Amino acid sequence: MADEYKLVQLRNGAQAVYSAHYDEKMHPGLGPAAEAELLYVWQLKIPERMHEGAGEFVVWDVGLGAAANAIAVLRATREISRPLRVVSFDDTAGPLAFALDNADTLGYLRGYETAGKALLEGGQTQFSDGVRDVNWEFHLGDFPAWLAAACEDTRPTNAVLPPPHAIMFDAFSPAKNPAMWTLPLFTNFFRRLDPTRPCNLTTYSRSTMFRVTLLLAGFFVGRGVATGLKEETTVAANTLALLDEPLDHIWLERARRSDSAEPLHTPTYGRNQLSPASLEKLQAHSQFSA
Repeated sequence: MADEYKLVQLRNGAQAVYSAHYDEKMHPGLGPAAEAELLYVWQLKIPERMHEGAGEFVVWDVGLGAAANAIAVLRATREISRPLRVVSFDDTAGPLAFALDNADTLGYLRGYETAGKALLEGGQTQFSDGVRDVNWEFHLGDFPAWLAAACEDTRPTNAVLPPPHAIMFDAFSPAKNPAMWTLPLFTNFFRRLDPTRPCNLTTYSRSTMFRVTLLLAGFFVGRGVATGLKEETTVAANTLALLDEPLDHIWLERARRSDSAEPLHTPTYGRNQLSPASLEKLQAHSQFSA
């Protein structure tokens, strides 16, 4: 692990975790705390939506990494008296272990070291935090395979994880980690949602390819906030009501002309123009057909 991860200082002085395997930094724009709060917590409107409803609020944290996103959610919702369930996924626990070893330098883990260690050691931890109870669990393994199996599970709904209210999607880039960005994966995401439960999803990418992927999977898609290195991100949802700035016909025309818009249908990265079949499906999407 010492060779796989290291601390790097960003331009604004924040410390971030670097993965040698992917040759990428985690939260390279604003740093772990600020970027997680802006991009994931506030863009998904998690505190606002938790205030509005009742019952357990479920967040899927896809790409646990060094746990910055999950901890940002915990910090932002401590004074909301609604149970919170955070379900984290990753194919390695390495970044979390590294972050806990460097908690003082990173800073954002402060106060949640015990929860992080319990998650690392047992895969689940339950605790009271502020005015509400938290259930935080970690599923270690191949997420695309897990999600595909969950979509085919015919057991009662309480035998599998509950559908999310919000999804934080923070995988390494499509060029480095294409298996996490395919159309089949996001189609399965959409299949696992409860159509009666509003759910939104966000990530750092603003690529045309990714936005087309989300639309063809069934989501509504909009423009998201800037995050330092990114002048725009992406937010999606199973209802237009959760989007502040949905993509429009001008974007659709740009996608039609783009040389990198066709989704990844297999876990192999490539850049291609929209196929006629994909363009036809996009044009028929209810976000554009009205």
